[in-house]
Amino acid sequence: MNINFNKESGLVPAIIQDATTHKVLMQGYMNKEAYDVTIRSRKVTFYSRSKQRLWTKGEESGNVLHLVSIKADCDYDSLLIKANPTGPVCHKGTDTCWEERNAPNYGFLSTLTEIIENRSNYKEGKESYVASLFAKGINKIAQKVGEEAVEMVIEAKDSNDQLFLDESADLLFHYLILLKAKGFELNDIVNVLEKRHQK
Repeated sequence: MNINFNKESGLVPAIIQDATTHKVLMQGYMNKEAYDVTIRSRKVTFYSRSKQRLWTKGEESGNVLHLVSIKADCDYDSLLIKANPTGPVCHKGTDTCWEERNAPNYGFLSTLTEIIENRSNYKEGKESYVASLFAKGINKIAQKVGEEAVEMVIEAKDSNDQLFLDESADLLFHYLILLKAKGFELNDIVNVLEKRHQK
């Protein structure tokens, strides 16, 4: 890869992205030597402008970044590095340098999961369908999933597409509630599916 290290005093910005979650974790700088060490060691290494030396991420904390891939941008003067982190990336102890949680994002399903999480603790006098289900316990939640599954199957055999989609949404919503009630997340199911796919 012909990276242009000549533009900014021999340094190029390197943006680090989690190879699995695709969350942007941090940004550092690399010179040619840091790039070569990263390729050789498979551990992301930067040039520290404050220390004026090469610095392998995690050399003190142990939270290294295991290299997955490196891509240069269209001008070959910045890098996108995909890596697998072994712990928090920021020196402040957070997952990312923007204080974001490094977790898979499934779009609106992740938002919905957070809403369920926030409403899972039942409080007397608080109007919430989700909270009322949690208050009734796991048996009621599991029963609701069963009911919604049956309703979806019935609509699948009919010709009303909108009713089928509505019942499918109801089933998925209640399934997410059941996952939470059992102490699991959507990503736990994705992990099972990925492992099956690899067999």
